Formats: sequence, C-alpha cells, structure tokens
Amino acid sequence: MPLFEYRCRDCEKRFELFVLGDPRPKCPSCESGKLQKLLSAFAVGSGGGKASSASESTGACGSCGDPRGPGACSIN
Repeated sequence: MPLFEYRCRDCEKRFELFVLGDPRPKCPSCESGKLQKLLSAFAVGSGGGKASSASESTGACGSCGDPRGPGACSIN
C-alpha cells in the first residue's frame, strides 16, 4: 500500500494517507480536495540499490528524517 504525504491548500494541515487504486483524497480536517502531494522522507534515498557510505550526504537525516540531509536540522 503506497503511503503519501499531503498538505491541504485550504487549511494548511499536513497528513499522511494510504492510497489504494485511484481515489481522490480529501483533507481529514476540512475535507477539501485541494491538496499538494509532498515528498515524504521515505521517498528520499540514495537510489541505485548500492550501499551508501557514512561520508555520503544523500538521503534524509537519520535523526529526524529532514529531506535536506544529515546535519540540516538542529537535533544533535
């Protein structure tokens, strides 16, 4: 089951949703259909199936999942 992350353009709520088939998702808060699909932390990766080394800075931060990569957030 694909998990997608959305942001509602009307009320700004962010949420995740399992999507099966081709449904039209709605905001769980205001039920608006005006949604922006976001790039989730699961969608960010090194790609290619090769093992990444600790020196590579591709992919999400291991501490918080920030898609900008390791060291981009303030979590130590």
